[in-house]
Amino acid sequence: MSTAILTGQPVPGSSLEGDLRSLGFDVRLASDAGEAETLLAAVPADQRVAVVDARFVGHTHALRLGLTDPRFAASALPGAISVQPEARRALTRAVARESSASGGLAVATDHLAERLTAALDADGVAVHHPELGTLVAAVPSDPQERNEARQAVSAVDDEAVRLRSAVKARDGFFTTYCISPYSRYIARWCARRGLTPNQVTTASLLTALIAAGCAATGTRVGFVGAGLLLLFSFVLDCTDGQLARYSLQYSTLGAWLDATFDRAKEYAYYAGLALGAARGGDDVWALALGAMILQTCRHVVDFSFNEANHDATANTSPTAALSDKLDSVGWTVWVRRMIVLPIGERWAMIAVLTALTTPRITFYALLIGCAFAATYTTAGRVLRSLTRKARRTDRAATALADLADSGPLAEFLTRFTRGVLSRGPAYVAFVAGALVVLGAALAPYGSWWPVLGAVIYVLLSPVALARPLKGALDWLVPPFFRAAEYLTVLVLAAKADVNGALPAAFGLVAAVAYHHYDTVYRIRGNAGAPPHWLVRAIGGHEGRTLLVTVLAALLTAAQFKVALTVLAVAVALLVLIESIRFWVSSGAPAVHDEGEPA
Repeated sequence: MSTAILTGQPVPGSSLEGDLRSLGFDVRLASDAGEAETLLAAVPADQRVAVVDARFVGHTHALRLGLTDPRFAASALPGAISVQPEARRALTRAVARESSASGGLAVATDHLAERLTAALDADGVAVHHPELGTLVAAVPSDPQERNEARQAVSAVDDEAVRLRSAVKARDGFFTTYCISPYSRYIARWCARRGLTPNQVTTASLLTALIAAGCAATGTRVGFVGAGLLLLFSFVLDCTDGQLARYSLQYSTLGAWLDATFDRAKEYAYYAGLALGAARGGDDVWALALGAMILQTCRHVVDFSFNEANHDATANTSPTAALSDKLDSVGWTVWVRRMIVLPIGERWAMIAVLTALTTPRITFYALLIGCAFAATYTTAGRVLRSLTRKARRTDRAATALADLADSGPLAEFLTRFTRGVLSRGPAYVAFVAGALVVLGAALAPYGSWWPVLGAVIYVLLSPVALARPLKGALDWLVPPFFRAAEYLTVLVLAAKADVNGALPAAFGLVAAVAYHHYDTVYRIRGNAGAPPHWLVRAIGGHEGRTLLVTVLAALLTAAQFKVALTVLAVAVALLVLIESIRFWVSSGAPAVHDEGEPA
């Protein structure tokens, strides 16, 4: 239970107390700052507390936005301030100063909430001020102003505003026009029945897994059912976020589930398609693994570029200016959003092609579409990086180094490369990756040439990190490392040419990719990279790449398949156990992705 302290004399006919109770607040009345201090001290330290001017007039949803959002330690709107336990000490100090200034007398508490908000700001507490748009939140000073404020409240339907704000401000064309117009009402239906976003997220995952199972049957009926279920899974995927925004049910666990389940659903569906194709005599595991690699590398490009530039200073570019100009023309916005094949368009394409064609055609279309999207976005970002004048921060360099996922071998070799001035880390990473992938691709299975390429890769990897990654194109280092590792596994498994090698490779890449996604979301939440022991235990990108090439050289094709399976299980267990431990802990950050569609 949260507590709201109403300050000043209650206004006859005001619905404020009832509105606060409907939002889950236990309402207490304080006639002066001294009484407010006493009431505040009586509230348990682990509870949210709000201080609200009794004269407040506004929409219930404005109060919900300003007083109940769990993502912020302190938030305020005109006439009200709310703090979570982490900001209670600052609020207590501010109220004590107000009480001391009044000399213990029962003086008027006009504008106490505003003074407390200013005091928290001065105390270094980040106070969130929600965007209210057309919603009303005011503290009238006389009856005429109160009447005008009430008329303004009546003129705006706060439920309609609440429904609109439940939808992401920026999303893809398919999601905006084909899903959100009705999924927001599903979100409201769920909210009124007490369902949580986490329950909807779990339902979306289960639906996608059933869709993958239908695809795995290899029958036309199964493929049609898989396509329909995949679309319904996406509807639920949109609904969970809209439900969180509609009812402000944000949580750390929910953010993690939403982020990771999207990848789990898509990649499990790829596996289902590959199993279904195999039942029909068509082996498309290489295409399924290639699609997962391409999609994961696209995400790594997105993450690395954003981390490198989101806090850069003097971050200007003619290319960015042109992009902003194009965004001012309505139709170009939607075209540019569609050609990058975001999750809505991508899943719609996969669902339709699954129902109407074959898994092979579906993967070909997916690979071509994602390759074009990756080329378009990466080329634009390279141009922006080369033309912008930006000074990147130490935080950005640290984030890129963490995203590189270097293990014990690179750590050991770093001591010998500290004096090496790497003028082009991205070029070094590209050359190193190209050598190991080409070595695996050009040599027959069982050859030691891929091992030589991997050794060179291991030796060059720390050179790419010899200095802080603050250069114009240094954000490409993590994507190059990811592509090198994943493609090496794909090529060697394909070269083994034994039944089960590619599915085992799919499992290994999926496990490693999960670790890399987990790293991204920890960094986004300012929690740093996964613990050092985990990165060392799973070998780092260079250690895993070298190990896979050595196994391919030493073992028969059948033994190599078993080794890949064991390695996939070991990596999956380690990263999942540590990831779950972290994200359900009290220290986990709340990461809510409201930006680029995935």
